[in-house]
Amino acid sequence: MEIKINTHGNPLPESHGEWVDLATAEDVELGFLDFKIISLGVSMELPKGYYAHVVPRSSTFKKWGIIQANSMGVIENDYCGDGDIWGLPALCLRKEGVKIPKGTRICQFRIVEKAAAVEFAPVETLGNRDRGGYGSTGD
Repeated sequence: MEIKINTHGNPLPESHGEWVDLATAEDVELGFLDFKIISLGVSMELPKGYYAHVVPRSSTFKKWGIIQANSMGVIENDYCGDGDIWGLPALCLRKEGVKIPKGTRICQFRIVEKAAAVEFAPVETLGNRDRGGYGSTGD
């Protein structure tokens, strides 16, 4: 699958199988509980019918003490202009803060095919056995 990308002068992202690493496009300094959308320095035109999941790399919290504030990002294919630069909404949980240098791989994305459109059919009852509610599958 070919994806048009404007790197705005940054290196191309690194592909690792299904996931592609993205890096900081700026030096970042965050204090404890500071929030910042960290620029990833790329704009992309994803193919029609696809979107991207963006999540932290497995080592991001261990190395930098930041979490992705929205848990998982979704970038739809119509977010595709040159000014639609991808970012990682980060929250610093390290008491001493953190300095992350430009070019640090901090998150990854994969391309996902959009699901079929959903239509709801309102009913008075679903007619199924109850399982016991939220959290009922075990201790």
